[in-house]
Amino acid sequence: MYKDYFGFFEVPFSIVPSSRYLFLSQRHREAMQHLQAGLGDGGGFAMLTGEVGTGKTTVAKAMLASLDDKTRAGLILNPTFTSLDLLEAICDEFHLHYPEKATLKQLSQCIYQFLQLNDSQGIQTLVVIDEAQHLAADVLEQLRLLTNLETDDRKLLKVLLIGQPELQEKLRTTQLRQLSQRITGRYHLLPLTEGEIRQYIEFRLSTAGGSMDVFTRSAISTLARESQGIPRLINLLADKSLQYAFHSGVKQVSKDIAQKASQDVLSFQAPNFSSSVQEPHSDKASYLSYAIVSALGLGIATGVYWQSDNIAPYLDKLRSSNSLDNRAIEPLVATSPAPESSPEQVEDTNVAASVTQAESSLPPAFEQALRESSDQVQAVRELYKLWGYQASVMDGICEGQSNGLFQCRSYLGSLAQIEALNFPVVLQLNIEQMRSFAVLYRLEDAVAEILVADQRVQVPRAWLEQVWYGEYISIWQRQLSDTLKVHDQGPQVRILDDKLSQVLGVSPLGRDIFDSALKQKVQVFQRWQNMDVDGIAGKNTLKRLELLTQTEAPELTFSPTESLQQGASR
Repeated sequence: MYKDYFGFFEVPFSIVPSSRYLFLSQRHREAMQHLQAGLGDGGGFAMLTGEVGTGKTTVAKAMLASLDDKTRAGLILNPTFTSLDLLEAICDEFHLHYPEKATLKQLSQCIYQFLQLNDSQGIQTLVVIDEAQHLAADVLEQLRLLTNLETDDRKLLKVLLIGQPELQEKLRTTQLRQLSQRITGRYHLLPLTEGEIRQYIEFRLSTAGGSMDVFTRSAISTLARESQGIPRLINLLADKSLQYAFHSGVKQVSKDIAQKASQDVLSFQAPNFSSSVQEPHSDKASYLSYAIVSALGLGIATGVYWQSDNIAPYLDKLRSSNSLDNRAIEPLVATSPAPESSPEQVEDTNVAASVTQAESSLPPAFEQALRESSDQVQAVRELYKLWGYQASVMDGICEGQSNGLFQCRSYLGSLAQIEALNFPVVLQLNIEQMRSFAVLYRLEDAVAEILVADQRVQVPRAWLEQVWYGEYISIWQRQLSDTLKVHDQGPQVRILDDKLSQVLGVSPLGRDIFDSALKQKVQVFQRWQNMDVDGIAGKNTLKRLELLTQTEAPELTFSPTESLQQGASR
């Protein structure tokens, strides 16, 4: 309408996003830097919040446009999903094939395989979710579960959540505290300053081929005040101002025209709009809380998922020499998740009937306890009891922390992997769409025994596989904590030598110094475990070595001679 009148070749203040009109203010660039840092090598989650129209999606698209070919990203808009819908949307975004009427477990495994394939090719996977404030708590929890899969030094999936300030409030709830702690980069995008607004208007006018004198300085000041720095509102007010100038037959937008346009547009906005916008200095306590939570998120490491393969020749050699029992070796054997059943098998009426029968056969008191066992900390403390250790609440929080005696980690895997590990673990179960935590106390081919609220109950393994989606917590004893290398000295070096000698079936060197002979032992162990062979006993080498040399550890293997009563107290 006014395009030709002002000499524009296109409308300069359209609210339709266009890459040609990408304007990154200092605040937008700062937001990008914070988020890119938060999604660095170690991070899994980052969060960008801001009022409606502040340019959150602009920042996200600028980030996506800046990615190199080593990152594969997917953008999900306006998510009003269930957990199942979200996983389907991620699969669709990355063009992954999945069965019709797939279950959460099937979709999760499809995504995990995709992530592992990308990682093997040196490609990082990023999911950007816009309008994330609409995600339900259980869907956000499902996202956290997806990001548990990682290598020893980085996440296989990284997630950028973009939303309005309500997202911040949602993540402050107790139910989502684990997810909040994992956000290693967060930024709240504030409105533009008056100087930035002037630059913004001039940039759009210039991009559209028009004169930068179309708006007087007083008109721009009026638009800055009335829009409160919200880019989307600036577009609406500037566009309406140009319409009024066109109808008035003038070539320049004056203060009066800008004021009239503002009154016209803002009369349709929420009455409390102005109260929702905060200046940088208006909420120092809020920024302090964000900083504290960010520091906690950086300080508390997330769980590590690892597995080794191609070691069969070494295992055969060691077994033949009787230098290591099978129980100790199995945790490090490559154990791929059990093949996913076909949709027909999943929906088989016999399986459904057995699961229903298992639920109905649970003792009523135990069934109620299972539904109410939402306290992960208490479940982890129960797990510590099986190792003969009285754990504190901090021990129960786990999240990758070590108390000096034990290491506690979260994993994603299968029952076959847990069976090979042969330690009791804490399982996260989905009971009637609610999270429950139980200790897996015993396991055999068809029967599992779980421990909840001091009650032990046997359940069919098939039932357990239906209510468990793969997340578990494991602990193990630790004696070695620091990286050890050539020339290091002290008791830790002797412990390292003793443990290596135990698993390799050779005599200890009996020295407290890390010399070339001990380095050779480390290299043999690393080669056997299909690790990088550098002769340095780093955290990954030490972790695998300690898992192979646990003493007096509780075993998961079901004892046929043990008489167990359903619902009996421990």
